[in-house]
Amino acid sequence: MNRVSSVAALALFVSSGALAAEPPASKPAAAAEDRWWKHVEVLASDAMEGRDTGSKGYATAAGYVSKELAALGVKPMLKTGFLQPMALQSRRLIESKSSVALVKDGQTLPLVQGEDVVLSARQGDNGTVDAPLVFVGYGLSIPELGHDDFAGLDLKGKVVVMLQGGPGDIPGPVKSHFSAWSERLKVLKAAGAVGYVYLQNPKLLELPWERIVGSSKNPTVVFADPSLNDSRGLKVAVMVNVTKSRKWLEGAPHTYEELLALADADKPLPKFDIPLRMKAKVAFDVKPLKSMNVVGVMPGADPVLSKEYVVLSAHLDHVGIGEPVKGDRIYNGAMDNASGVAAVLEVARRLHDQPEKPKRSVLFALVTGEEKGLLGSKYFASRPPVPITSIVADFNLDMFMPHWPFTSVVAHGKDESSLAVPLAEVAAKQDVQVLPDPEPDRNLFVRSDQYSFIREGVPALFFKFGYTPGSEEQKVFKQWLTERYHAPSDDLAQQPVDHEGAARFITFLTALTNAVADEPRRPYWNDDSFFRRFAKPLPEPVEAPAAKP
Repeated sequence: MNRVSSVAALALFVSSGALAAEPPASKPAAAAEDRWWKHVEVLASDAMEGRDTGSKGYATAAGYVSKELAALGVKPMLKTGFLQPMALQSRRLIESKSSVALVKDGQTLPLVQGEDVVLSARQGDNGTVDAPLVFVGYGLSIPELGHDDFAGLDLKGKVVVMLQGGPGDIPGPVKSHFSAWSERLKVLKAAGAVGYVYLQNPKLLELPWERIVGSSKNPTVVFADPSLNDSRGLKVAVMVNVTKSRKWLEGAPHTYEELLALADADKPLPKFDIPLRMKAKVAFDVKPLKSMNVVGVMPGADPVLSKEYVVLSAHLDHVGIGEPVKGDRIYNGAMDNASGVAAVLEVARRLHDQPEKPKRSVLFALVTGEEKGLLGSKYFASRPPVPITSIVADFNLDMFMPHWPFTSVVAHGKDESSLAVPLAEVAAKQDVQVLPDPEPDRNLFVRSDQYSFIREGVPALFFKFGYTPGSEEQKVFKQWLTERYHAPSDDLAQQPVDHEGAARFITFLTALTNAVADEPRRPYWNDDSFFRRFAKPLPEPVEAPAAKP
């Protein structure tokens, strides 16, 4: 990832005045900006201890959000009030009892956990693996679009090695869907593979290796109900330090550098056996854990349409307390995702205060476990408090990134459903440009909670402040990823935030929520959308009884 100097990257904010701790009181939207930021200050304070799934800090944050929703006229809809509890398991890798090594010609090369590789705590079972390696390109199987990296390969009892990324001729949302581990693992498990090794592409890196290692020391979380864990099932999973990738292709028909050159030129990747075996031993400490979603509804005004719901979702969790960086161990998660939760609360306020209430009901879902694999939203979407077919749309906020003035928006999923129509209309009225996804290989379409709704057939949009490739805004965003993403520095101290831009975005999202809630026809998937296949048959409409004479 390209770095830019702090001076150059922050010049944009200095020129726009966005580095001010509070927006000037003279601005018309100052009250809205202040309220949004005060929510962020509470949720990202050290007192919340990073809001880790199942932690005391997370429970405190859930209590705060429940109280705020109740004050805005949002109603609980569960027997448990605003809280939707779920049973989970915490899984921590026991490093002292786990190891990885490569074997060639009878010689064993031990690899160092945290230096050469990171063993996944999400994948794997207690035990050992001794298996040959096979390179499978990107590890994507999309036969209907003419791409299947596993076609003709014997993977039974083997560990597959794959490179980050995907072909450029596959639409971004579809590529993202098949890049999700839940989809990849279906194919790998069916083929009899026992594990995978993930080689990173330097051009697609989001986190420094040190931060990946630090994150791996935290426990991951899975459902206590194994039927919900569709992203597990292999014996071992390994991520490789980008600077150590050559070791995994020693003696192979192609070097790591050759594969990168092919990927960067968007040329097909070869598949081949690697003349190495991998030996691994994994051990996990598993403990029970509980967490909860916060769920509430603002009833709609129309007697018929109120039985349908527009969902506003955002994840309330972050990653908690972890490895210290510059002496700081609290990963506050100000942008990720206190900012999104705060925006949802402020949209609720706008809807509550407006003279005419939305015709459809608006359901608020502040979910847990997003950082652990979209757990809370998956639980909500698979066990919704209303029939899933009555949910007409999901608007999801996760790191919407108000780092510069809000003049453009990226709405992931806009090309898949009729939601593109109200999106364009609202954007035009508010002088906001709708931009395409500037970085489709980041697979953002499947990396946040909207994906749980999409897999249940609900059209969805996922929002970011817009930027174009090569722009100053992109440079700022990339610097933020490098320095603050999943780091203690994603806190309240001198975050480069445009408060007025956040307020404008809240106005935009409120208008879009109203537009979809009031539209007589419910949103629908486009005929040519890949995701249309997930749509569920709708119940027959019930006619109102005829009035008595």
